[in-house]
Amino acid sequence: MEVIIENACGMDVHKDSITACAITAKGKEIETFSTKTIYLIELVDWVKKHNCTHVAMESTSVYWKPIVNLLEAEGIEFLVVNAQHIKAVPGRKTDVKDAEWIAKLLRHGLLKASYIPDRNQRELRELVRYRRSIIEERARQYNRIQKVLEGANIKLGSVVSDIMGVSSRDMLRSIAEGNEDLEELTNFARGRMKNKKDELKLALQGYIQEHQRFMIKTIMDHIDFLTEQIDKLDKEIEKRMEDDQEDIDRLDSIPGIGRKMAEQMLAEIGPNIKEQFPTAPQLCSWAGLVPGNNQSAGKRKSSKTMKGNKYLKSALIEAAHSVRGSKNYLGALYRRTASRKGKKRAAVVVAHAMLRISYYLLTRKEMYVDLGEDYFDKQRQQSIVRHSLRRLENLGYTVTLVEPKVS
Repeated sequence: MEVIIENACGMDVHKDSITACAITAKGKEIETFSTKTIYLIELVDWVKKHNCTHVAMESTSVYWKPIVNLLEAEGIEFLVVNAQHIKAVPGRKTDVKDAEWIAKLLRHGLLKASYIPDRNQRELRELVRYRRSIIEERARQYNRIQKVLEGANIKLGSVVSDIMGVSSRDMLRSIAEGNEDLEELTNFARGRMKNKKDELKLALQGYIQEHQRFMIKTIMDHIDFLTEQIDKLDKEIEKRMEDDQEDIDRLDSIPGIGRKMAEQMLAEIGPNIKEQFPTAPQLCSWAGLVPGNNQSAGKRKSSKTMKGNKYLKSALIEAAHSVRGSKNYLGALYRRTASRKGKKRAAVVVAHAMLRISYYLLTRKEMYVDLGEDYFDKQRQQSIVRHSLRRLENLGYTVTLVEPKVS
C-alpha cells in the first residue's frame, strides 16, 4: 500500500498516560508519557525529534484537547479521529498496539479528521456550552423549589404562570422570612395578578415548616447566583461575537430560534460554514440529524439517527418542540409529521429542516422568508388536481382547467 505521509505519529490517549508511536523511514519507535503539562511538552519535543509532520489520535473525551493546543502552537498537523472510524483489528488489545495501528493508518492516508475549530472558536464553544449547562441547572432549581412548595401544600404554581416571576419571587421571599399573613402576601401581586387575589389566598394557605422556609431561601439565593453568572457569560459571549451580529440576526429570523440559540449554533458550526461543510446535507450529517445508512441485500432497513454534535442536536430538537403550535411552515411540518410518526420523530424532522434553512441563510446571506402554514395544503391540492386530471384523460375525457375566482 502506498505511503502518503513519510513521518507519522499515532497516539493512544488516556486520562493519565499517552502512548505514542512514531513511524518513519528509519523505523518505528514507541514511548509512553504522562499527561501532566511538563511531560506533554516532552511529548511534543519527542514528535519534533522524529520529524513527524502529522499526528493522529482518537477523540477520547476531552483528553485530546491539551495535546492539540500544544501541537497547534508548534505548527504540527494533527488529526483528531472518530474512534468508530478506526476499525478494530484482532489482537490489538494494548495501548502500544493502538498507537501503532493509528500511526500505520495515518501513514497510508486512511484516516478522516474530525472537525476541530480554531482556538478562538474552541474558547467560544466552552463559554456557550457552560452557559447552557448553567441555564439547565437553574431550570432544575425551579423544579426543586416547586417540589418544596408542593410538600408544604402551597399551590402557587396552579395560579401563576411563572413561579419565578416578580410577584411570585416577592411572595416566596416573604414566606421564607416567616410571613404567614395571607393578606400581606397577596399584596405583592402586580399587574393582572391583582385580579387573582382570592385564588392566591387559597393557594398560599399551607403547612410550611422551618426547614422548608430554609430550603426556599437557599434555593432562591442559588437561583439569583446562577442568574448573575448567566448575565456575565452573556456579556462575554456577546463581546466575542461582535462581528457575527448579522449572522445572528439571520438565524434569529427563523421561528423557534432566539438570539442565544443562534449564538450557540454559530459557536458549534463556526464562521466559515461553506468551507467546512460544502453542502447542507453534510452539515446535517455532522450534527447527527440524518438517519443511519443500513442497507443489506438491496433492502433498506430502519436505522436510528447517527451520532453527531450532541450540543447542536439537542438545542435544535428543543427549538423544534417550541414551534409545534406555531402558525407557520415549521409548525405545520411538525404537526404533519407528528400525526404519522409521533412527536419525537417530528422534532428530529423539524430540527433537520431548521439546520438546512440555517445553512442556506448563512451561505446566501439572506433573511428567513416563511412558506406559510398552508404550504402543504397547497402542495396537496395541486397533487389532487393532477391525479384527477390524469384519471379523466385516461377515460377519454378532454378536460379544461379554469382557475377559481378569488372572492
